[in-house]
Amino acid sequence: MIETPVLIVGGGPSGLMLANELGVRGTKALLVDAKPSTAFNPQANATQARTMEHFRRLGFANEIRQLGLPPDHPTDIAYLTRLSTYELARLSLPTSAQAAMNVRNMSGSWSAAELPHRISQKYVEPVLKKHAEKWSTNEIRFAWKLNRYERFSDHIKAWIQPIDQSSDEVLVKTQYLIGSDGARSQVRQSLGISYVGATGIKRGFMGGQMFAVYFKSSTLYSKIPHQRCWMYVTVNAQRRSLLLSVNGSDEFAFHAAIHEGESADKWTKEDAYSVLTQAVGCDVDAEILSYLTWTAGHSLYTEKMSDDRVFIMGDAAHLFTPTGGLGYNTAVEDAVNLGWKLASVINGSSPPKLLDTYTLERSPIAKRNTSYAKRFADSVGLFEISDDFELDTPKGKSDREKASEHFNAHVRLEFNIPGVTFGGRYDASPIILREDAPPPPDEPNVYTPFAGPGGRPPHFWLGEQLSIYDTFGENWTLLVTGLAPKGHKAFIEAANDHKIDLKIIHHAQPELEELYEAPLILIRPDQIVAWRGQDDKDAHDVIKSVLGWKL
Repeated sequence: MIETPVLIVGGGPSGLMLANELGVRGTKALLVDAKPSTAFNPQANATQARTMEHFRRLGFANEIRQLGLPPDHPTDIAYLTRLSTYELARLSLPTSAQAAMNVRNMSGSWSAAELPHRISQKYVEPVLKKHAEKWSTNEIRFAWKLNRYERFSDHIKAWIQPIDQSSDEVLVKTQYLIGSDGARSQVRQSLGISYVGATGIKRGFMGGQMFAVYFKSSTLYSKIPHQRCWMYVTVNAQRRSLLLSVNGSDEFAFHAAIHEGESADKWTKEDAYSVLTQAVGCDVDAEILSYLTWTAGHSLYTEKMSDDRVFIMGDAAHLFTPTGGLGYNTAVEDAVNLGWKLASVINGSSPPKLLDTYTLERSPIAKRNTSYAKRFADSVGLFEISDDFELDTPKGKSDREKASEHFNAHVRLEFNIPGVTFGGRYDASPIILREDAPPPPDEPNVYTPFAGPGGRPPHFWLGEQLSIYDTFGENWTLLVTGLAPKGHKAFIEAANDHKIDLKIIHHAQPELEELYEAPLILIRPDQIVAWRGQDDKDAHDVIKSVLGWKL
């Protein structure tokens, strides 16, 4: 028998991220995943800036940024009739190397420690796995599956086994079971939790069945007479598709719409090549590595993300159409939210009721983010294309001009989204000591830095490469601002009483005091502002509230 406080089922981004969050806090966990290893096929190809900030907090953002596209590869998004013909719209974005430099001089909506990085999940997962395995408190077992589990009042018994059945079942006794096991989640189904939201939406693109192809080609770029991109979206009446550069040289991910009446489940490599050449507009040499069908048109989430000692995360709890790249990034933040709470309860700093706030905080974010993804999918997928669209005629030219106007607006709606990335808030949470002042409006393309409790702390550069986030503690942080620092002794006493790790940091820059609008700011382990105030007279009550002792 194995005894462990946490059993994680599923080794995708959310499961591996949770293992890292628990590892950094010294909380023991066992992770099992039925797959033999991390992802082979490219998927979830955009790591948003907030996710990169969390990777920075854990110490491997730079490692992630060195993977995927080469540092000097453009990350533009372009819309074309076909890859070899007319360009309709483009959003120019910095290369990875430029992003690392530019971020230090950006302000307003894009004031951040990190900018987005265009990288396939197939490169991210091995890094998450490597860092999860470095913690002695973690045990990571790929090619192992959960067979079944039973719940008791004070623990759970689960039976796991290698997928090749090379050994008998192993009994695991755990306090908490986490289902990060995907859209067909065994754990979610065992709880009787169902998705709510919209599904089955039909669109000309990103609605209905899609065909995914992973291929290699050393000559594809030579067929595209346009400035190089990270993502190419083809728009024509025959078939709409998108192409993503996986490694910046010869590996690509391709997704094409499947029409009504087509039986793509029976398509072969030859069919995959045929669909690819439709998008290119001419023949191209390509080695098909894999192909499969999948379904777009989901905007689903669960209103419950836990039941007593069992929790769900990632695709098990919300299912996106991948416009905006929000599914994987939302999954990572599920783990960030749940990780510190599990550790706090297991080490005795918080009562078990703290874990009830996981659903209260994360389910509304899942609803918000799936709604944004649906909005982006409607914008790109419902735009109608005429049969004359590609013709060299006055009507064809006019139709392309209208499409150009639409997609130039759309690409900025979907891919310049600091509001989506940074603006998620937990204002309704009972462990947030919220204020009367309302937060800024929640808009996808604008983010207004706001230090009120419930959201991301406003970012500030303390030096050329030192972000204020780099000075925060791994657990709780009390930020003290101003030239004449306020007393905070009561916070230190309260933290000691509850056995929490509270790091006190003082930054005297006048601009920082103006940005945070308070001399004392309490920041949670997931880098969310929990409270701010003028003095420490209520410190003991504040600490009790944010740890869940007043629930």
